[in-house]
Amino acid sequence: MKTAALEMSEGFIINSNFREFIENDVLPLCDIDKAQFWPNVMSIIEEFTPINESLLLKRGLFQTQINGWHQQHQGEDYNVAEYQQFLSDIGYLVDEGDDFSIDTENVDAEIAEIAGPQLVVPLSNARFALNAVNARWGSLYDAFYNSDIIPKTGKLKPGQRYNPLRGDAVIGMAREFLDEHYPLKNGSHRDVTLYQIYYQQLVAVLKDGTYTGLKTPKQFVAYNGSKDSPTELVLEHHGLLAEIDIAPAGNIGRSDIACINDVYIESAITTIMDCEDSVAAVDAEDKIHVYRNWLGLMQGNLSATFEKNGRPNIRQMKLDRMYNCPNGEAYPIRRRSVMFVRNVGMLTTIDLIRDHQGRCVHEGILDGIFTALIGMIDIRKEKDHRVANSKKGSIYIVKPKMHGPEEVAFTCQLFSRIEGLLGLPDNTMKLGIMDEERRTTINLKACIRQAKSRCVFINTGFLDRTGDEIHTSMEAGAFLPKDEIKHQPWISAYENRNVSIGLACGLQGRAQIGKGMWPKPDAMSEMMATKSAHLIAGASTSWVPSPTAATLHAIHYHEVDVRAEQCDILNGARSPIDTSVGTTLQLPLLTRELSEHEIEQELANNIQGILGYVVRWVEMGVGCSKVPDINNVGLMEDRATLRISSQHIANWLRHDICTADQVLDLLTRMATVVDRQNKGDSNYIPIGHDLDNSAAFRAAKDLIFSGLNQPNGYTECILNKYRLEAKN
Repeated sequence: MKTAALEMSEGFIINSNFREFIENDVLPLCDIDKAQFWPNVMSIIEEFTPINESLLLKRGLFQTQINGWHQQHQGEDYNVAEYQQFLSDIGYLVDEGDDFSIDTENVDAEIAEIAGPQLVVPLSNARFALNAVNARWGSLYDAFYNSDIIPKTGKLKPGQRYNPLRGDAVIGMAREFLDEHYPLKNGSHRDVTLYQIYYQQLVAVLKDGTYTGLKTPKQFVAYNGSKDSPTELVLEHHGLLAEIDIAPAGNIGRSDIACINDVYIESAITTIMDCEDSVAAVDAEDKIHVYRNWLGLMQGNLSATFEKNGRPNIRQMKLDRMYNCPNGEAYPIRRRSVMFVRNVGMLTTIDLIRDHQGRCVHEGILDGIFTALIGMIDIRKEKDHRVANSKKGSIYIVKPKMHGPEEVAFTCQLFSRIEGLLGLPDNTMKLGIMDEERRTTINLKACIRQAKSRCVFINTGFLDRTGDEIHTSMEAGAFLPKDEIKHQPWISAYENRNVSIGLACGLQGRAQIGKGMWPKPDAMSEMMATKSAHLIAGASTSWVPSPTAATLHAIHYHEVDVRAEQCDILNGARSPIDTSVGTTLQLPLLTRELSEHEIEQELANNIQGILGYVVRWVEMGVGCSKVPDINNVGLMEDRATLRISSQHIANWLRHDICTADQVLDLLTRMATVVDRQNKGDSNYIPIGHDLDNSAAFRAAKDLIFSGLNQPNGYTECILNKYRLEAKN
């Protein structure tokens, strides 16, 4: 790859392509003078780089101290109280302080008030980003027909051509959804032959000729078309909208008793546009591409061209639409998901800018500056309201992998300096705190306090949190198999602690409380049977892997009144759940003998997943993939899943559960399996034919055998190294 020429600015070296992109494509839209902009950027870099580096050093110091404590107590029964006191003594665990409530202002309703699904997509992929932002609304008909919600067997099996029996089942399920959440006073939506608006009320004519209305008339909020012959009816429940599409000439509507062509429901209320775990951006070329996509989203003009069924297609961002209130007033409805942008963490550096000594600048500092710079384009007063992301004038940034309140404070200070650079009002840049590192979990209240005027989001992430737990407690002993870790007391304490602290800190009505990703994009029936638990636990949002999953998961938010669940938690109406720090510090260590078969299966599954993900990351630059597991079940994989798998094997090697030879043998065998699973992908580069020269294979080995030495068990340093090798 040809390296762009470099230019000098105030002693710093700026990649010329990056400088050209910012000066030509971004700054003119922000009314910022480039002559003043760059010196101010360099000032921020000079101010915050040493603080960033000192905080990283502190992480390493804590890890050394914790390793020493566990080594000192080897062979003893684990004493939680003693360990907790030790963590307090070294400053790892801090005093949580007095009670308080966040006072974040100017937060869009989609984040502050509306409970609904959340997508997370790689910002490097324009098509995925557009699919996500347009997934604010989803078709129930499509979601039911194309998923396994309806069995894909026998007479209901979908084929290349439309299956009318499956279609009838879909229509029946959609009518059932309407009956359950938008019931009529009498009868069923199944028996409606005509919908009309009469004296500001929705009226339904049934097959027997009788008239009825909604059991709760206020659920009818808007329509399009005429009152006698509406084309769209908009209903509301639990703050979410549903739309009945009436089209007598439509493919479905022309044979439907009420001419209903589809039922659409609000689905992905918010989306995280990700610069981090699902993205493989390792140099200036990659990063400019990521920022350019963010620019397109903020301008509202991002598009992507792709082939479908042999024909070119162009995907663009949807515009808000105007409907009529029953009283005749205008009723605007948003058609796009409200977007966060997830910056990278504090660990990595990138060659967009180099300092006086030629060292790459910390990527997290640059992300803060440049995603906010581009984000301010969205909040200009003169921008077309139909494509605005934030109606409240806020820029929503999720900051991952912060370790404790000091690092949250650092981020808030950085945001304040960036607001000064860009001339933005204080606290324009809102902060999402990801509770995915143990030092944040046990200090969550103190973390939120540091961001009390910026906080709009907290969430839990089992995979990164477990990866951090394994690395932090590496010297404590061997960990349980991964599936068993999920069912230990510490994880439920962690999940419930996040919600209870978030509610106690006043997040209800001001910020999201989120839960982690559903990992099986093809197992929608299983998702529907289990993921409502996140809502019952008090989470106002939860991650899903696709627009279809968002539409199906949205049904849960009709079934469960999240605000009522949160009020029950706040009012103590539920039996108390142990959320103490002590329970969170219960380590999920192995307490029984594992058979050779169990060890082999656990290792094989971990290694197969590592190789299946890494080969795409390193050789193809794909940061998020649906990777088949050892049983050929497609699982969503990103750096979080890679972290837990690689750290788990490193832990078992450290404690002699397995041997290096055993791991190397499985790496070789699984390389063949991964090659076979990907043989249909024309872009795939096989790894099994020449292992020694495969950058992906060597990366996988490094992730496992160098896992003990990676900062907090993170995978970025190794992945970036081998991806750069593959690119060059």
